[in-house]
Amino acid sequence: MPILSSIVMSEKELIINRIRQGTVLDHIESGHAFNVLAALDIKGTDGNQVSVAMNVPSKRLNKKDIVKVENRILAVDETNRLALISPNTTINIIQDYKITEKRNVKLPKSFVDVFKCTNPTCISNASEPIISELLVLKKDPPKLRCKYCSRILLPEEILLSRW
Repeated sequence: MPILSSIVMSEKELIINRIRQGTVLDHIESGHAFNVLAALDIKGTDGNQVSVAMNVPSKRLNKKDIVKVENRILAVDETNRLALISPNTTINIIQDYKITEKRNVKLPKSFVDVFKCTNPTCISNASEPIISELLVLKKDPPKLRCKYCSRILLPEEILLSRW
């Protein structure tokens, strides 16, 4: 079996190596793994193993993405950024190859310096030293408002403008 970036492949299966310590993001909406990495500012340049599996079979979702980040324990406020991208994501914290904590993402009260306002004339999009902040007005379905220009934003337009 050939080994490529810690992924072992055979004709019938794809196996991603276990990590000793870090975070596993499971049940990511199919095709959204790279959006998740961008939202968490994970670039893979720190030398730690980052494994990405996309469109893998899932009983719960039919297909899903999985991201494993070695040697990085993601905080709750970091993983809650994923609530707009993939609200069904499960976070597994790994210590000594075992799951020590399992949690789901929750929509935070606001997104600070994660997503940009879609209003091109908003002061947060100018060259001013202002950090974007989107306030969550409604959770289901999500509805947000820019702290600075008061523009009402829907998740679809925020995600399209980010990537």
